[in-house]
Amino acid sequence: MTDPTPVQSRPYAFVGPLGKFTWRMLATVLGGQAVVLFFGAQVARGLAIADGDAALGQRWLWVGAGLSVLAVLAAGLMRRPIGVTLGWLVQILTWASAAIVPMMAIIGACFTGLWLLCLRKGYDIDSRLAS
Repeated sequence: MTDPTPVQSRPYAFVGPLGKFTWRMLATVLGGQAVVLFFGAQVARGLAIADGDAALGQRWLWVGAGLSVLAVLAAGLMRRPIGVTLGWLVQILTWASAAIVPMMAIIGACFTGLWLLCLRKGYDIDSRLAS
């Protein structure tokens, strides 16, 4: 019997269903990224408070926590066609957070690299399992 899980049609998908191994790997990346994003929100809050603007610090904390929740939501929806699109949105917003905390560019590079690696290798493995 064959596995009814759909296999994506191209290695670097932006939308659509993913193979079982691919979405599991991507969900793992997003789960780890969610934790790091929340810590980044704490750093943004601390930097704003150090500059004397506690209200701005509180807003950055909520924005970062929202981005972290979005990463968890995207991980949970990875089985659905919209999941990979939300994952790409999390990658873009992680890079955008470097405007607030410049070191988040390194985090963006690490997790986007993992994201691309998991998309490619997951596609390869799902293709081999399907044949």
